[in-house]
Amino acid sequence: MNQSSDIFTWKERNTIILVLIILLGLFLAYAMRGITGAILGTIVMYTIFRPVNMWMVEKLKWRRPLVAALLIFASFVIIVMPFLGLGKMLVGKAAELQQNPGWIDNIVKKINEFAGDRFGKPDFLQEQLEKSMSYVGTLFTTLLTGTLGIFLDIAIMYFLLYFMLINFRGFERGLLRYSPFTTENAIQFGQEMRNITYSNVLGQLFIAIIQGASLSLGYVIFGYGDPLFWGVICAILAFIPLLGPPLIFIPAAIIAFTQGDNFAAIGLLIYGFVVVINIDNVFRLIIARRLGDIHPIITIVGVIIGIPLFGVMGLVFGPLLLSYFLLAVRIYEINKREKPDPERAGTITPLKK
Repeated sequence: MNQSSDIFTWKERNTIILVLIILLGLFLAYAMRGITGAILGTIVMYTIFRPVNMWMVEKLKWRRPLVAALLIFASFVIIVMPFLGLGKMLVGKAAELQQNPGWIDNIVKKINEFAGDRFGKPDFLQEQLEKSMSYVGTLFTTLLTGTLGIFLDIAIMYFLLYFMLINFRGFERGLLRYSPFTTENAIQFGQEMRNITYSNVLGQLFIAIIQGASLSLGYVIFGYGDPLFWGVICAILAFIPLLGPPLIFIPAAIIAFTQGDNFAAIGLLIYGFVVVINIDNVFRLIIARRLGDIHPIITIVGVIIGIPLFGVMGLVFGPLLLSYFLLAVRIYEINKREKPDPERAGTITPLKK
């Protein structure tokens, strides 16, 4: 009698292989945790430059390696170089403040005097600084660490982006093949993911630039110093909707009050709340109609999550990652309700917002 020498059945072998794949996948995900920012950056850059890449390759018939190299160079000039210039500006300003510590001490003294005269709390600012110093120090260290590590992320991002651009069709076919969703919902997921990326990155960047420029103009109108620098800082903080810009113009107005310049203080407060804040409200509504509605709460929570994970890039990646997660949950709910129907093979189920 011939008996099989196999220990495992065919089903058991497949189960063991699946378990090994899952374990190896978890190990690889853990090993790659340090380049999560680079991977997210690659996804963002690919989403932004995909239409241009397809047009140049399929319409103009340019060679794929050449197109990929040109797009990478363009993104470096448009995105990375301004970021390096911003870093240089911030370092220069920090060095200037370090060489003139008396300027900060003078401001603290005047605010304490103002609080003592008006509210009977002469050590008000000192108490608030002591309460917030620990958190601010941790936040600053996190941002600085993320900034120092961003150069490695940029190199990895461009390495991955190059191969995704030159083989974009194969890359997208692979995503569809291994997607846990139906083909229709996977395509819908890609479309919604594109809109979310445009809204979170390009839309928010546009709003941030406009708000930063408007605050710089306000500084010029009411006679405040360093309008360009504070406009840039406002643009960075504008990635936190509603809460970011007031972190710049409210302290500036308080300092003006302590110096007796009530006109500049009141003027900047009115200008900030009427003009700068409403720029966010108006343009966010326009972007929501054209691309996708990202609720400010999602952005704020995403920033809180993103900064400890990704440093300064957490301002972008945090809200983006949270939006992707919520989108995946929505697609899962639709996918779960659906039953396979051959007659609906070409139909895409719309998402309900």
